[in-house]
Amino acid sequence: MFVLEEFSGPEPILVGRLHTDLDPGSSKIKYILSGDGAGTIFVINDKTGDIHAMKRLDREEKAEYTLTAQAVDRDTNKPLEPPSEFIIKVQDINDNAPEFVDGPYHATVPEMSVVAIIKTALPNMDREAKEEYFVVIQAKDMGGHMGGLSGTTTVTITLTDVNDNPPKFAQSLYHFSVMEDVALGEPIGRVKANDLDIGENAKSSYEIIEGDGMDIFEITTDAQTQDGIIRVRKPLDFETKKSYTLKVEAANIHIDPRFISGGPFKDTATVKIVVEDADEPPVFSSPTYLLEVHENAAINSVIGQVTAHDPDVSSSPIRFSIDRHTDLDRQFNINADDGKITLATPLDRETNMWHNITIVATETSNPKLMSRLPVAIKVLDVNDNAPEFASEHEAFLCENGKPGQIIQIVSAVDKDDPKNGHYFLYSLLPEMVNNPNFTIKKNEDNTLSILAKHSGFSRQKQEVYLLPIIISDSGNPPMSSTSTLTIRVCGCSSDGIVQSCNVEAYVLPIGLSMGALIAILACIILLLVIVVLFVTLRRHKNEPLIIKDDEDVRENIIRYDDEGGGEEDTEAFDIATLQNPDGINGFLPRKDIKPDLQFMPRQGLAPVPNGVDVDEFINVRLHEADNDPTAPPYDSIQIYGYEGRGSAAGSLSSLESSTSDSDQNFDYLSEWGPRFKRLGDLYSVGESDKET
Repeated sequence: MFVLEEFSGPEPILVGRLHTDLDPGSSKIKYILSGDGAGTIFVINDKTGDIHAMKRLDREEKAEYTLTAQAVDRDTNKPLEPPSEFIIKVQDINDNAPEFVDGPYHATVPEMSVVAIIKTALPNMDREAKEEYFVVIQAKDMGGHMGGLSGTTTVTITLTDVNDNPPKFAQSLYHFSVMEDVALGEPIGRVKANDLDIGENAKSSYEIIEGDGMDIFEITTDAQTQDGIIRVRKPLDFETKKSYTLKVEAANIHIDPRFISGGPFKDTATVKIVVEDADEPPVFSSPTYLLEVHENAAINSVIGQVTAHDPDVSSSPIRFSIDRHTDLDRQFNINADDGKITLATPLDRETNMWHNITIVATETSNPKLMSRLPVAIKVLDVNDNAPEFASEHEAFLCENGKPGQIIQIVSAVDKDDPKNGHYFLYSLLPEMVNNPNFTIKKNEDNTLSILAKHSGFSRQKQEVYLLPIIISDSGNPPMSSTSTLTIRVCGCSSDGIVQSCNVEAYVLPIGLSMGALIAILACIILLLVIVVLFVTLRRHKNEPLIIKDDEDVRENIIRYDDEGGGEEDTEAFDIATLQNPDGINGFLPRKDIKPDLQFMPRQGLAPVPNGVDVDEFINVRLHEADNDPTAPPYDSIQIYGYEGRGSAAGSLSSLESSTSDSDQNFDYLSEWGPRFKRLGDLYSVGESDKET
């Protein structure tokens, strides 16, 4: 069956009719419909079998529907025949206009293109004139016939760049100025060649192709801005040349062969550079100086001279000085006006052969402008040192030596450095030319051999011989010195090997060497030391551990760290150490009076109950202390418990007195001697005051 889409009549559209051959026209047959859209989109008349479309159909949403129809008994709903399947197809009508799915479109076309899918209507389209074009394209269906629908889209066409334009300088002449003291590599100016192309097609390189400063200046390309940067390659000098003229060329790096006929892709410009004068420091006439001076040169003699000048037009006078950091010993001076270097202290080539100082040249008109120059001074040699033995030689002569035997070969050294090398002359002292024991012989290698004239040397006869030798050099004037060679007579084996050079070896007993004697002596000394230590320790052990009277601890100062407890603290510390040792076991009687009372030891005080009156408590304790002579004076730090066994005064303590001060007679104090006279006078005055 077929049905048109988008049908929108007032009545449902009849799609078709179903009919069975079993239907005689009675109303006992019932038609039923099932499948896609049955009952909603499509409805069947159960009596006639007519199928109607109840809704508007859209073929673009669903093009066909599959349904099943069946005839059943109306009363029993039993099928009268098998179900039949049929298809309803929705027929298309022109209800959709054409659409450009991916629009709007963007396309690129190289400029100057001839052929394209969208063809250019104009030849030689130039991107530099217009870069983008907007095109509207329409699409129609039904072949463009009447009643057809249409759709449109926009296409943006961008012309891509090609290298069809040469670089062009903005101006044909550039002017720059630069100071003559500009640093090498410093940029002095920029030139720019503009190119209408973009990207790689606009890149240019710069080059100096002509001019009088091609070796003085260079030009490079700035990769970011495509500028040509002019830099200084060599130093400039205003006084030598004041201006330069250069011809600079800018050329494209990437050239398109298709447009090579369009002309050269390059351009040139002229650059004029003016050098301006700057106040420059002095310039030395030579970059380095090497001076030579003999080590015996006189003080204030001229060693050499340095010169410098001001390169500026003003030509300021120059003053010279020595950087004293390079001449700490102040061995040289320089004339500030003419640069003459003189000697200030004597030189010694053997101590220091080279001196390197720095000369400073300063403009008088501008002291800030200065130049520094190193000067090397070489000290030339003068024959001022006498030759001497290379080392302290000591020769050994065997007692069984033979006449003419070489005892020792000695060499000499000279601190000087003659141009032709050293040549030494050796000789004996004039008074020892006829030496009966030894002679000398000069060798070809500038050394000296000492020879024995005879045999039979003996250590018992003479153990050591001293041989003075005169050594002279070949300098002008010649220098000489006398060195003494010590020759020791030794006992040797039959092969000439030295065994002993001491005379004492003759007096040693046979079979006992010097080493054995030293070992025996060392053992004896060790035994003596052990015996002395043993006796000393025994003496220390036998001494009695008795403390002398003058070291009695009772006379020492007693220190303790206990905090006092106030009035209630009656046993803050033990003063037993301050008591007389003679009275520890009982009451110590006074020597000046006869005691008639004996006091019992003081009993401990009962604890004070809480809440007692403080004033009453203090009065009670004060009364007990006043009436108890055995109570120590806790409130006093001056305690004289015991004077000492050797004192004639006995005890000075009032703790053991049986009576108060008012009952005592202190006249006996005057009998104790001059040391207690002042004390006796004080107490006597007190007694007289009481009587009055």
